[in-house]
Amino acid sequence: MSTPSSLSRTDAAATTTNPKFNRRVIGNLLLGLVLIAVPFWLPLVGGYTDLASRVLIYALAAMGLNLLLGFTGGLSFGHAAYFGLGAYGVGLMLKYETHNIFIALLAGTVLGGAAAALLGPIAARRRGIYFSMITIAIGQMFYFIAVRWNSFTGGYDGLTGFSRHPVHLPGLTLPMGSLDFYYMVLICFGLGAWGLWTILNSPLGHTFVAIRENHKRLTFLGIRTQRYIAISFAISGTIAALAGGLDAMYGNFTSPNVLEYTLSGNFLIIAVLGGMRNFWGPLVGAVIFILVRDYVSSITHNWMTVIGLIFVVSVLFFPLGILGSIKDWRALISPRIREQDAP
Repeated sequence: MSTPSSLSRTDAAATTTNPKFNRRVIGNLLLGLVLIAVPFWLPLVGGYTDLASRVLIYALAAMGLNLLLGFTGGLSFGHAAYFGLGAYGVGLMLKYETHNIFIALLAGTVLGGAAAALLGPIAARRRGIYFSMITIAIGQMFYFIAVRWNSFTGGYDGLTGFSRHPVHLPGLTLPMGSLDFYYMVLICFGLGAWGLWTILNSPLGHTFVAIRENHKRLTFLGIRTQRYIAISFAISGTIAALAGGLDAMYGNFTSPNVLEYTLSGNFLIIAVLGGMRNFWGPLVGAVIFILVRDYVSSITHNWMTVIGLIFVVSVLFFPLGILGSIKDWRALISPRIREQDAP
């Protein structure tokens, strides 16, 4: 008779020999190597390191939104609020309290995450368009606070007077230039992605997906779906706040624009463009969005028109997003390949 320990060893062995699992691990490792080597190969194709940092920051924020949108089924138009709170938290800490960028980043992340945890249960009481309208209202509330509290936040002029300071390690000092900051962003991106991946592959993550697929059935089963939506909202807002804190250090500046609903719309475009039900979809969307914005804005001020056209084309011809459509095509082609290869 098999013991539980022998069964667990058998399951682990089956997982490690699963071709799909192996392809996923190899793909993630290759992606990690590409991102680590970005500062070395990106200049060869006309890019620069700060551009890669901005891609990862926006991708991280969109991945946070994607947890709520793509995996839990909640459409938020106000996630810039938590992104902005993270940015203001970092800026205010660096300006008034500390020169330690890690403490400042932690404070900004906690500030945005706490706001999402407190306000998430309010939004979770409603579904559909009412949920979305509540998130807009919350976001605009923080926007007007930042605008009106001029003596503390700088108002329309934004918050200045802070910068990312060098990091002192035993026997080593990192000046936090473009290269050092990129790897700091990459580490934060990796930690955020690992956290989201762990959550989505846990029973909690499976509950989020079940809510997205059939909210009413889970309610009939006695599961308190509002509680789980609020949890997803809090985690999502925390990830967005982490990205916002990095964004404040990216330019050593922040303003009420990072709290406005238009930025929430940009995160939504990034998630949908890359594939909102795919884990790495927001990263693909962020690459397209940032590269197009950087190139087109150097030619014309109407860069949003080009982004809008790309978004319309994507929705019409790639309804699952770029990454989702690629996976869908592979799923259609693979059975045909297997039939041709069969004896």
